[in-house]
Amino acid sequence: MVFSSLIFLFLFLPACLICYFLVPGLKAKNLVLVVFSLVFYAWGEPFYVLLLLASAAMNYFAGLLMGGCRRRGKSLKPVLVGTVALNLLALGVFKYAALAVTTLNELSGLALPVPQIALPIGISFYTFQAMSYVVDVYRDEVGVQRSYGKFLLYISLFPQLIAGPIVRYSDIEAQLEDRHASREDMFYGLIRFAIGLGKKILIADHCYTVVTQMLDGSLSSATTLGTWLGILMFTFQIYFDFSGYSDMAIGLGRIFGFKYMENFNLPYAARSITDFWRRWHMSLSSFFRDYVYIPLGGNRRHRWFNLLVTWCLTGLWHGASWNFLLWGFYFFVLLSVEKPLLKKLRRWPNVVRNLLTMFLVVIGWTIFYFTDFARLGQAFAVMFGFAGSGFVSGQVRILLLNNLPLLLLCILGSSILPRALGNYFGVLCAKRPGDGNGRQLVFVTVSYVFSVALIALSTVSLVGSGFSAFLYYRF
Repeated sequence: MVFSSLIFLFLFLPACLICYFLVPGLKAKNLVLVVFSLVFYAWGEPFYVLLLLASAAMNYFAGLLMGGCRRRGKSLKPVLVGTVALNLLALGVFKYAALAVTTLNELSGLALPVPQIALPIGISFYTFQAMSYVVDVYRDEVGVQRSYGKFLLYISLFPQLIAGPIVRYSDIEAQLEDRHASREDMFYGLIRFAIGLGKKILIADHCYTVVTQMLDGSLSSATTLGTWLGILMFTFQIYFDFSGYSDMAIGLGRIFGFKYMENFNLPYAARSITDFWRRWHMSLSSFFRDYVYIPLGGNRRHRWFNLLVTWCLTGLWHGASWNFLLWGFYFFVLLSVEKPLLKKLRRWPNVVRNLLTMFLVVIGWTIFYFTDFARLGQAFAVMFGFAGSGFVSGQVRILLLNNLPLLLLCILGSSILPRALGNYFGVLCAKRPGDGNGRQLVFVTVSYVFSVALIALSTVSLVGSGFSAFLYYRF
């Protein structure tokens, strides 16, 4: 099941909300969320829900075992190593087995049968969440969760189950035990969900149409401008698609009283590659920093090796294809070159720094998009005028003109402008002495109307197109 579907919007979510707010007590509410979360996952993955339950059980018992070892003064490391190994083994089998066998066949000339294993949706996300809990218990940074039901809720909670953000146990440990969703929380959650839905349905899905037209056909007959238009639209598609999902996840979580970390902070306003990765998919970046880079030694020793390993793993996390490894290596090179130059770069005009950063990011998204190296090389050749059928064609010119409003919306929507306008409107409508609740009423009313309008427009679009999966479902 996906958020961007009529079944979710008008059947699953209303039923979940009604049951959740009707039952008394936190224990019953947690049970409702567990049941609905498992139904949500099993809707499209009836078999792999067993894998989810097994993963939750294994990491839950590992936590209990480590708690027992700590009380008895025994080493926790064997439990940690064994649990992390089993988590990575499951991830490797279900996500990377086909890639490993295919690569072995190509290198050795063997003809081993390639395993046809369907990728369990969200396995990368919930596996990382489970491992973060085990590691944090080992570090004595969180307490051992003794209720399997609460731990299962942490792993399976449907707002963030499929595509993040990667929620650490420490972030919601207290909320599993005691939480309350205020009116303000539900108000904020509704708005945030509506904005995310609009990003996905009204912007990202329309970008996707242009992307497929420009990039999925024969590149030998493609034009330079058409290919740049396609990859630029993919740049906006992946941002609005993924940040839209994060907005919906954060909004839904807030309605139920959970407060998740932000996952995006205007990444396309970044003025360096370092700045970009502080703003893009922040839950993943912080995970690799805290659980890979720093444990390897961080900046203290073997800095460049640690950075290389971290970024190669970051790349492979995104998909079972070697282009993702290349994508990770690409950003390792950029960050390595950039770090000694940051002080000099800061002297450049902000606009220049932003444009240079975005150019490098777009090149990165090109590597990310083409899983076939031959097509990737061909795409770069066309983009820089070494192949293809010229700079522009009549078809591309018409497509560009027809999609100029969408392109402008993408540029403005990914800039600081929407946040600035929202903040200004919020301040403008804030309660002031002698004003009563008038300004607040205006703010609330306009916000509700805006949210309902986004949901209504998204619904109309879905009626005609059904639904489309989020890009990060494959990760």
